[in-house]
Amino acid sequence: MKAAVLTGLRQMEIRDVPTPELKHDKEVLIRVGSVGVCGSDVHYHVSGHIGKMRVEYPFRVGHECSGTVEKVGGAVTILKPGDRIAVDPAISCGECDQCKAGRSNTCRALTFLGCPGESEGCLCEYIVMPEGSCFPVGNSIGLDRAAIAEPLSIGVYTFRRFGRTQDAAIGILGAGPIGLSVLLAARADGVRSTYVTDKIDERVDIARNAGGASWAGNVDKEDVVAGILGREPLGLDAVFECCGKQEAIDQAVELLKPGGTLLIAGIPEIASIQFEIEKIRRREISIINIRRQCDCVETALDLIDCGGINVDFMITHHFALDEAPEAFELVAGYRDGVVKAMIHA
Repeated sequence: MKAAVLTGLRQMEIRDVPTPELKHDKEVLIRVGSVGVCGSDVHYHVSGHIGKMRVEYPFRVGHECSGTVEKVGGAVTILKPGDRIAVDPAISCGECDQCKAGRSNTCRALTFLGCPGESEGCLCEYIVMPEGSCFPVGNSIGLDRAAIAEPLSIGVYTFRRFGRTQDAAIGILGAGPIGLSVLLAARADGVRSTYVTDKIDERVDIARNAGGASWAGNVDKEDVVAGILGREPLGLDAVFECCGKQEAIDQAVELLKPGGTLLIAGIPEIASIQFEIEKIRRREISIINIRRQCDCVETALDLIDCGGINVDFMITHHFALDEAPEAFELVAGYRDGVVKAMIHA
């Protein structure tokens, strides 16, 4: 089968690799349909690592995907060949203390598609996944929307961790796919006011218009802290940091009211971030780190299917598998107003 493989920093080749085979009765062979290019994929492409997770070349990334069931193992009961599915890229053990506590996203033995040292990714024609990672979808959703359910599920989970909707005012720093997913989840849940920032004008416009943000601003062109606090003088109830930048962390602390909550969903390229301890201590700011998502894929799919959330505006570019190198360079350079580039295997 064909696969897009990282061979070095900013180097990707289309290669012929063996087609995977079913090894266990509960596994499913999937013909990959759509793959979304995620910021974490681009980190591996550009820098070769995220924190301590380092690529050993050659390596195949990609984890936001959907497809069609090609073949099922003997113990698979829910799926059959021909079914269209969304894929949860995380495979948890179901046996450790974290899984038993309902925290499968921090499973002690978690493996994840496209994560170095864990599993090869889905930028290819076929993958094998356990039945538990596969979610049937109807024709009304389509394979692009089914793949978008993965980042949307992170947005749903991230907003759920905040846990408050009534009369809440929130900030979202970073209007990429995760930030926009948090925005959509918050609006679907009825939050009062949403304030969004980014450095790219096209994304600011998308957050304001298609995303329905109450206010959106470009951090490189205006004082966004002053702009938001001018509208919310008491401060925000929660700020969702969705870009992985130190300056966004600093802005979040300035924006939060006493007793507010900072939720960190962005993945920094640097090894550590800093907090001004006096500010977060005296105002008793709560800090919540987000590790992907937990049991929110079906919720995300239901929100798409019922029309509660429209994700179509996030899908801005389409590429064939042979064009994967071009797709990654587009996303890495934030070119042409890209939000989500989809690769079709």
